[in-house]
Amino acid sequence: MFPDASRTAARGWLAAGRVQVDGVVVRRGDAEIPDGARVTLGAPAPRFPSALRLVHEDDDLIVVDKPAGLLTIGTERERERTVYRLLFDYVRPTPSPSARTAPRLLIVHRLDRETSGLLVFAKWPAVKHALQAQFAARAVERGYVAVVEGRVRDDAGTLRDRIVEDPTTLRVRTGRGGREAITDYRVRERRARSTVLELRLRTGRRGQIRAQLAALGHPIVGDRAFGAPRGTRGAPLFRVFVVARFRARTKPGHRREPRRS
Repeated sequence: MFPDASRTAARGWLAAGRVQVDGVVVRRGDAEIPDGARVTLGAPAPRFPSALRLVHEDDDLIVVDKPAGLLTIGTERERERTVYRLLFDYVRPTPSPSARTAPRLLIVHRLDRETSGLLVFAKWPAVKHALQAQFAARAVERGYVAVVEGRVRDDAGTLRDRIVEDPTTLRVRTGRGGREAITDYRVRERRARSTVLELRLRTGRRGQIRAQLAALGHPIVGDRAFGAPRGTRGAPLFRVFVVARFRARTKPGHRREPRRS
């Protein structure tokens, strides 16, 4: 098929899973090929986007580290520069002609544009529903680390507020009405003009950490939208100092849809 190809190139094709015999990937150069078999060379696997960091990937899901300043999914104003768009071509390669199903990129949860940290995407609807059920049942502990303005007095505490969302601007704030938001916090470190907090969500309201900390009188460093001062020493004005992380309390019990051929 490719008489001018070198042995090194052929080994690379095999290792990358590009060679198929009758629709089945072959990775060994000494594999037996039946008479009349159809041998094809697929397209190179898409590269992982450099703007993200791959934390974990398997046949069911993918976990990435999102930088601050990047949307999780598109909005009316921005559709291309998002984590979803960056991952779309990587997770959804062109399926083989014999495949009736192919992996998809399905959002399990979101992070604010200004928040960096871990994002989970499912590749199958059944996996998405199982993971979201675990988030809803709090089987997955959602934790954050934030640097806030000023010195928080109490070593630990629980914030309980109502989160109100403006239907026009979609900005959130604490106030009467709205949905209950509960966040536990613990002081990790006190600095001269700021405090490092560990936070754990009991509820998952959009923007709840930023709104609740601002209502407490300690907005996140750099979060000018919620009252952080412009002149915070050592804090870039474009960066909100909050990082998302999570861990599963129980082993995931999802079951993905079978691949059919």
